[in-house]
Amino acid sequence: MDIKNINSELSVSGQISAEDLHILHEQQVQTVICNRPDNEAPDQPERQILEEAAKKQGIKLLYLPVVHDKISADDVNSFEQIFSGADKPVHAFCRSGLRSMTLWSLMQIKQGESLTAVMDAAQKAGFDFKTFPQKFSAIIEAYSAPDETQQTQSPERVSEQNFQVLIVGAGAAGISVASSLLKRDSSLDIAIIDPAESHFYQPGFTLVGGGVFTLGQTRRSMSSVMPKQVKWIKSAVESFAPESNYLLLDSGKRVAYQQLIVCPGLVLNWSAVEGLEETLGKNGVTSNYSPDTATYTWELVQKLKSGTAIFTQPPMPIKCAGAPQKALYLSADYWLKQGLLGKDIKLEFCNAGAVLFGVKEFVPALQEYMDKYQVALNYGYNLVKVDGEAHKAWFSVSRENTEAELVEKTFDMLHVTPPQKAPDFIENSPLADEAGWVEVDQQTLQHKRFANVWALGDAANTPNAKTAAAVRVQAPIVAANLLHSMQGDTRMYDYNGYGACPLTVERGKIVLAEFGYGGKLLPTFPPFLLKGTKATRKAWFLKEKVMPKIYWDGMLKGKEWMVSPGKD
Repeated sequence: MDIKNINSELSVSGQISAEDLHILHEQQVQTVICNRPDNEAPDQPERQILEEAAKKQGIKLLYLPVVHDKISADDVNSFEQIFSGADKPVHAFCRSGLRSMTLWSLMQIKQGESLTAVMDAAQKAGFDFKTFPQKFSAIIEAYSAPDETQQTQSPERVSEQNFQVLIVGAGAAGISVASSLLKRDSSLDIAIIDPAESHFYQPGFTLVGGGVFTLGQTRRSMSSVMPKQVKWIKSAVESFAPESNYLLLDSGKRVAYQQLIVCPGLVLNWSAVEGLEETLGKNGVTSNYSPDTATYTWELVQKLKSGTAIFTQPPMPIKCAGAPQKALYLSADYWLKQGLLGKDIKLEFCNAGAVLFGVKEFVPALQEYMDKYQVALNYGYNLVKVDGEAHKAWFSVSRENTEAELVEKTFDMLHVTPPQKAPDFIENSPLADEAGWVEVDQQTLQHKRFANVWALGDAANTPNAKTAAAVRVQAPIVAANLLHSMQGDTRMYDYNGYGACPLTVERGKIVLAEFGYGGKLLPTFPPFLLKGTKATRKAWFLKEKVMPKIYWDGMLKGKEWMVSPGKD
């Protein structure tokens, strides 16, 4: 058996034998997918024999037979469904491994990966994919085709341009607010400025780090999510001139506007921790906050058999304040089920803050899981330095009425939540408040000094949880208020600070924290359907199955599902 490791979640090979299942068990494989039809060759082991051998090793064997030259979109959909629901890691096989690799590659393209990337991955694994684009052109083109509300956009060439609405940032906030504007007035002349090639569903990074999602499930090309009526300016912003209603691009070109929406997100400030950039993604140092390392988190979790795992949380503000805990909970749940927690693996949570969670109603449920996983809770611990090769981390520790001291800790795995700040071009602009964030009214999201400037998402200085759930509510409010302002209408809708943090306390259960300004509880569902202060399976179903669909097919396309503010 020649095992080809594609990533931390998948390996493929040619035909396996019953004896090979012991080897796969030693490789920690949880699920095997057979892509070879029964009785394809006389020397082929019977499926029943393989199933019995797999069962003895605690491995689940699933059957999805395909014929290589006849692989269809239905086959790819079936593979995606099986793979997404399977315990990881997964091993797939056929006669040579080619069919399994083909199904995986087509699934990746469906989920937004580029053709070049999947062909490179196949070549790296030793497969000849030269005829792949031609052989499966119909499927590839179907996955790349736009729908009736979106089209693949090409970047706009910019000289001197003037737009009715100019949006800075094409993340969740930028795409959503553009779609909400066009839903209300399809004649608007809108441009979005963003240099990125890919658009990520960032709430999915936690599930990538927990082995539930693949990275491909969180990524689509930027051109595929850009609303069809919007002009895409593929550049970065250099500076703002709000008194004169224009901004400068990094190319030096000027773009003017009537209304400006600022939503570039925030910056992960890796360099604020000494030594972190040099060791991130190796030496046991990882972070779910970056798509470059979220898969490494899951790889480390599966490989760690003993030692100390430390999870950090920096001072606020950060996006999704529950994410540092989510990484810990999903890792701990895996180790607990492997029989390693407490005896072989010790857990520490080093939090620069003074409390476990900022809204007290959710703390009891979270503390229950911290106790279950035997986590040593360290408050006032702020990570300031990492030496990955030495497996050491240093924390500035603040205690009441004492000067901060430096505390050294040794780790076998270190999950870092980096300090976060506003982008430099925001922080150093006339739009910023003293802390560097865009200064807006926290209810109307209109700038306090420039009436034709608006902000939403992570870069705004509003005191809400910085989450995609907040953006889902903010986008219709900004769209409606901006249009009212353009029309001379003084009516304004108010944002109540709504945000949501689905805390993944174990695989299969979530504490769904929904709250607004001042920590006021703002549950979407009545308690008899879903009690947010308790861990529930219903909330997990929402996180894994419903919320991604709401994101990709709802808020990015102006379908304001379960959102009432901002509608006329």
